[in-house]
Amino acid sequence: MLTLTLIRGLPGSGKSTLAKTLNGVHLEADMYFVNEQGEYLYRPEAIGEAHQWCQSQADYWLHQRENVVVSNTFVKLWEMSAYKKLAKKYKAKLKIIVCRESYGNIHGVGEDVIERMRKDWQE
Repeated sequence: MLTLTLIRGLPGSGKSTLAKTLNGVHLEADMYFVNEQGEYLYRPEAIGEAHQWCQSQADYWLHQRENVVVSNTFVKLWEMSAYKKLAKKYKAKLKIIVCRESYGNIHGVGEDVIERMRKDWQE
């Protein structure tokens, strides 16, 4: 059965590491900011484009009948709504996994930002 897996958690919680172990095309908005040399160059003004790109990629791969694994923070429940619609559209099983570990984040997200995300977290 076609599966769409969403992995949510704060920065540094192990989302990307877990996603790489699962069966499916691994996507995350942060991939939008990796250039051809493999360097991560985050541009805050493009975060909306990054999420749109991630959703479009999920749509494409589900249409190809490939399992998809999306790892993003998904702090607010509404942030998963576009993916829930994609799961319905393709009649894919939707799995949501929450990562709660703290390994330190690789994207340099400040502790103040992580603390704000923690306060805004919706179960």
